[in-house]
Amino acid sequence: MTTAFAYAPPPGRVIFGDGALGRVPEAAAELGIRRALVVTTRSGAVVGRRALASLGQQGAALFDAAAMHTPVEVTERAMALVRERAIDGVIAIGGGSAIGLAKALALRTDMPQIAVPTTYAGSEMTPILGQTEGGVKTTQRTAKVQPEVVIYDPELTFGLPQAVGVTSGFNAIAHGVEALYAREPNPILTLVSEEGVRAMAAALPRIVAAPDDREARGEAMSGAWLCGWALAGGGTALHHKLCHVLGGAFDLPHAELHTIILPHALAYNAPAVPDTMARLRRALGTNADPALALQALSQKLGAPKSLAEIGMPADGIDRALDLAFEAPYWNPRPLERDGLKGLLQRAYAGAPPQP
Repeated sequence: MTTAFAYAPPPGRVIFGDGALGRVPEAAAELGIRRALVVTTRSGAVVGRRALASLGQQGAALFDAAAMHTPVEVTERAMALVRERAIDGVIAIGGGSAIGLAKALALRTDMPQIAVPTTYAGSEMTPILGQTEGGVKTTQRTAKVQPEVVIYDPELTFGLPQAVGVTSGFNAIAHGVEALYAREPNPILTLVSEEGVRAMAAALPRIVAAPDDREARGEAMSGAWLCGWALAGGGTALHHKLCHVLGGAFDLPHAELHTIILPHALAYNAPAVPDTMARLRRALGTNADPALALQALSQKLGAPKSLAEIGMPADGIDRALDLAFEAPYWNPRPLERDGLKGLLQRAYAGAPPQP
């Protein structure tokens, strides 16, 4: 007998293909955008200017100061430009920093968004926004921050540094993994999650071995789309909670943080989610423990292994635990302070994950 479920597909339109960046003006016109703000990071400004130029009179300004973890002070600076230039739509070009800023602007103004991801993180597909203020990162889920159009152009990833590509790919895998043990699963969500993890895990080694492999880059971007879609449909649990706490409290790099925490959070939850572990063995093509397999894959591809490597202070574990327990959240395995402390100690040291 089939388990009962409810299914509501995430809204939005997806445009996928090499050269799809050129469809930004078309998408903006369809959304009725007349004065667009293009937001990027400093490193994404070159592509941002290309997009702005393609918009012609539809393009009003470029803001290239998007920052990791979406600091509220950066959003306020961008909002000043929105008011000054009478902006009526926002186009994010980049990874989670640019897309997060666009979401924060949409939350405040309700203006339409177009997201053009240049990494594999997948946040462009979600109605989730994390913002940081005063060393604390808070997360909310609202349809107001869901981009109306997402444009995937695999060609834009050719300029992505290898290290960024690997860790943003593991960030996407983390979305798919948590969706596999979602609180309210459904058959579509499970299929999409497993395929997203499979596609990304298969593509990343090919890209590292042959950076000019166009097919592998397309598969990785497809995996990013599916894993982001899965996060939108499935919600978050322990993994994302820990990453938001650690990122906000210690200003740790977002994708690297997800890469390091993923095997440890999965190992903690493993006893409660045997079906997920079976699906991950299939997706990863292994008979080994999926938590160990994911850590081994990230190491093979050159990703950082420990929280210490990316700048977490040695005395930060107890503070992180206090923050993690401040607001209760759902997780398939009950949260136990001693168990989570061991998880963070192993992640800090780069030790193998354990249940």
